[in-house]
Amino acid sequence: MANLKKTVPTLVKDPELIKKRREQMIKGAVRLFIEKGFHRTTTREIAKESGFSIGTLYEYIRSKEDVLYLVCDAIYEEVKNRLAHHLDTNSQGITRLKKAVSAYFQVIDDMQDEVLVMYQEAKSLPKEALSYVLQKEVEMTEMIEQVIRDCVSEGVIFIQDAQVKVVAHNILVQGHMWTFRRWQIQKQFSLEEYTNLQIEQLLQGINYK
Repeated sequence: MANLKKTVPTLVKDPELIKKRREQMIKGAVRLFIEKGFHRTTTREIAKESGFSIGTLYEYIRSKEDVLYLVCDAIYEEVKNRLAHHLDTNSQGITRLKKAVSAYFQVIDDMQDEVLVMYQEAKSLPKEALSYVLQKEVEMTEMIEQVIRDCVSEGVIFIQDAQVKVVAHNILVQGHMWTFRRWQIQKQFSLEEYTNLQIEQLLQGINYK
């Protein structure tokens, strides 16, 4: 059964205003979480960074954990949507897989601060909320899996179903590594160099033509 989206209570009835204020809140919180981390950031600081009072903040959320949930939910959704947008469904064969990996790595590079915050702080979410946001990563993995399965169906990759899942997870982790170890990797490689090396390593590990 799919995990259900958590409803964050609000005292405001206007959906457009809720959307606008929460977008401000998310941007402000991300900046603070990058700088200080979730636990060292206060709701008062989030309100100030978002451009409104602490009283206004509590019209749209009830706790700091609600803010973290909104942040993680928004970042996962943005990464997933960008990946879906950039996946090349017109190309075929191994070219499509290469383009999918490149597209994913580019999305991670574009949003590396947000991705870093998401993975560092998501563990502080309540169990149900964490389960929901992590389901979005499952969906991203399935998008990569589908590209690999298409290559298998086209007869250009020869791997079993279990291997498809492992390869998809490996690709996701390689993308994460560009962010998590950026303090070292980004000093040694450009994104293009890193992507090409990871694709080369990926293809060495599977039977393809």
